[in-house]
Amino acid sequence: MEAHFILKREGFDVSSYGTGTHVKLPGPSMREPNVYEFGTPYKQMYDELRRKDPELYKRNGILPMLKRNLGVKTAPQRWQENMADGYFDVVFTFEEKVFDMVAEDLHTREHILLKPVLVINLEVKDNHEEASIGARQTLTLCQELEATDRWEDVIDDVISTFEQRHRRKVVYTISFY
Repeated sequence: MEAHFILKREGFDVSSYGTGTHVKLPGPSMREPNVYEFGTPYKQMYDELRRKDPELYKRNGILPMLKRNLGVKTAPQRWQENMADGYFDVVFTFEEKVFDMVAEDLHTREHILLKPVLVINLEVKDNHEEASIGARQTLTLCQELEATDRWEDVIDDVISTFEQRHRRKVVYTISFY
């Protein structure tokens, strides 16, 4: 959501999704996550966690994160149910297993339009500091792709330059709608 927030603020047309079966937020312990259905409004999550233990969820950053999310969109959405939202030119993931799930999903969908979609994984540790760094780097990569006439012709060079500049490995694939 940090990347969604930054990209939206910078004028990009952006959507964000999860790929799991539920939305899981940290709870009082690793064995006690807060689990929500996709589509549960961020406001509902925020209010519930604020009632449960406001100090815990403020300290671990969940309440500020949910408050930020409220300004971005109403509720979390699931990638596998995104067909109604249209098609994307570029899809970013921030975890290898999510990249694999998105790539697999795109490869198994019926390819009617033969419109290319670039899927990029920029591995980001799941904490506030890394999310902020990853979001800024995602913005940089989006701006570099936006500056090209046809990303399909220059993607290898764009990724290679990005990796060298940021000392970060990027994995990508191309699929079709």
